Amino acid sequence: NCFSVINTMFRRCSRTFFLGKGRRLHTSKIVPTIDEAVADIGSNSTLLVGGFGLCGTPQALIQGVNRLGPTGLTIVSNNCGVDDWGLGVLLKAGQIKRMISSYVGENATFANMYLSGELEVELTPQGTLAERIRAGGAGIPAFFTATGYGTNIHEGGFPIKLGPGGKGDPAIVSEAREERNFNGRNYIMEKAITGDFSLVKAWRGDKYGNLQYRKTARNFNPPIATAGKITIAEVEEVVDHIDPDAVHTPSVFVNRVVRADAYEKKIERVKLGGTSGGGGRSDGHPSTWSTRERIARRAALEFKDGMYVNLGIGIPTLTPNFLSPDVHITLQSENGLLGIGPYPQPWQVDADLINAGKETVSYNADSSTFGSDDSFAMIRGGHMDLTMLGAMQVSSTGDLANWIIPGKMVKGMGGAMDLVASGSRVVVTMDHTAKGAHKIMKNCSLPLTGKGVVNRIITEMCVMDVTPEGLVLVEVADGVTVDEVKAATACDFKVAESVKPIQYA
Repeated sequence: NCFSVINTMFRRCSRTFFLGKGRRLHTSKIVPTIDEAVADIGSNSTLLVGGFGLCGTPQALIQGVNRLGPTGLTIVSNNCGVDDWGLGVLLKAGQIKRMISSYVGENATFANMYLSGELEVELTPQGTLAERIRAGGAGIPAFFTATGYGTNIHEGGFPIKLGPGGKGDPAIVSEAREERNFNGRNYIMEKAITGDFSLVKAWRGDKYGNLQYRKTARNFNPPIATAGKITIAEVEEVVDHIDPDAVHTPSVFVNRVVRADAYEKKIERVKLGGTSGGGGRSDGHPSTWSTRERIARRAALEFKDGMYVNLGIGIPTLTPNFLSPDVHITLQSENGLLGIGPYPQPWQVDADLINAGKETVSYNADSSTFGSDDSFAMIRGGHMDLTMLGAMQVSSTGDLANWIIPGKMVKGMGGAMDLVASGSRVVVTMDHTAKGAHKIMKNCSLPLTGKGVVNRIITEMCVMDVTPEGLVLVEVADGVTVDEVKAATACDFKVAESVKPIQYA
């Protein structure tokens, strides 16, 4: 009859409509084994790999690639794990030719191979990396960002591969970026990233390919899932169906889902007890406090009630210990957490819940988690009120250097370039000198993190503001003279009409 003919035609049309790129609406995307899931990854492929530190890394898929044995791989990932875990497994096996990352971290093999000229490393600001991947998955070939303007990311010429033994002229250097001015602000152009394969780690996956992540294990996984020609998802649980409102990565982006056998998730830094800043409060006169505590106590006075704040590692993480009871701030972590809670008690430790320093943390009542792309949208979009971080050097015009000592120390810029380029207030906390060497100077001698981005410098000796006219001394510590500050500072500065003694929280 007419109804059955129409019904048959509709079903055929529906089937034809949903076929595309080898996908069928009702065909299961579940693959039986890890080795089958990665079997077609060949040498010289580009792999986009999720994870932040050791959190949310597709460890079983990485081990599968290791067993398969392809070489000459280009890996796009925030970092390279550690020597024996995460992408460090592939690096140690000599399977990686180039890393596109934001952070070297604690992987000694990574740093040594780069410094000896054995590995190509394209260091990219973390937020820029997340957005380049997101743009690739969204079909956007390039975009403009303020991050990196005036640094060697912008100017080019930074060594991607050093000469043999790390000596002589670099074998490969970075390209300069196109620059443009929008509404009076300078930006540089960054190109999108795509790959042959995306390897991601999710908490749950269903037969359709929908994925759900858990806590801060989400990090880079959602944007990476969109940007590969073939996306392979390692999951802890395979379920029949994920509630549509709980789907983080829709099935259209995913080609294969494979459940990994259970394994112990590694944690880089287990931190227990205390508050979100760690450390403790000392009693007595400031002269009895450590240098770090004096700086942190003064820096805590920068916080105003209701602020959204991003704290760099080191001294800034101590500052929440000294908050006034009537000041409430919300801490943001670049790896995808807003509302960082206290360090957990032993029974609360969760490998899927860490901060940007890879330390275990907990939730607050106002906490939320999200992907790295959303995290840096908060930062790049100017939604943070204050950024507080450390420095190796600061110039008289507010230039900041804090991420590399060429030829000696390679940590990577992480999210620092994005944070200081965001337009939020930037406060630097640091020792005034380093083993007698000046850290505040006319021009930074180290590669820049940001140009003209610092608003205030807080040291154990004084507080200085960066103004259009240069540095201005506004506060000095008890027992410190202006002449002593001058001797410890390698540039001229003005002295405020009324220099105040440093107050402490």
